[in-house]
Amino acid sequence: MKTSWGKPVHVIAFIRTLLIVLAVAVCAVAAEDVETVRKKAEAGDAFAQNNLGLMYYHGEDVPQDYAEAIKWYRKAAEQGYPPAQFLLGWMHAKGDGVPQDAAEAVKWWRKAAEQGHAYAQTIFGLMYYNGEGVPQDYAEAMKWYRKAAEQGHVEAQYNLGIMTDRGLLSELLKDGRRRTNIKNLLFHLK
Repeated sequence: MKTSWGKPVHVIAFIRTLLIVLAVAVCAVAAEDVETVRKKAEAGDAFAQNNLGLMYYHGEDVPQDYAEAIKWYRKAAEQGYPPAQFLLGWMHAKGDGVPQDAAEAVKWWRKAAEQGHAYAQTIFGLMYYNGEGVPQDYAEAMKWYRKAAEQGHVEAQYNLGIMTDRGLLSELLKDGRRRTNIKNLLFHLK
């Protein structure tokens, strides 16, 4: 089944889950007051920088300000903090506070995904599946979905099942260049 704009329904489920995770993160941030978080962020604490970014993004205890959110996400992301890298990519993909830039989104999502961030890995799988921001490549999609699925990421597990159901696994196995990765492609059939 597809939505009215042509995207598979599983994308909607993923976005809904992401919003829930972001809401939980914002609730965790609320436990500390803004000034405490700001002091830690200014001292270089990547976790606090990311939390301050979340506060500005959602307007929690501070005025909503996407430019400030980007500033704090970037500080944490440049220290290699995967949740901030993911959120910075998200803002570039949506164009919140910055010009919409798929290449910049891919850059930050790749950094987070390579460090094991399950949501970034799932997004990367989706991008490769749909050919958005990267060339369409079902083997790459499956690779990223697998990494996230192994961490228990439900949407990635679901998307692997969809690929199998649609026969994409069979298509990959016919491609001789992909045969060396059969063990990786078949992990979900165990």
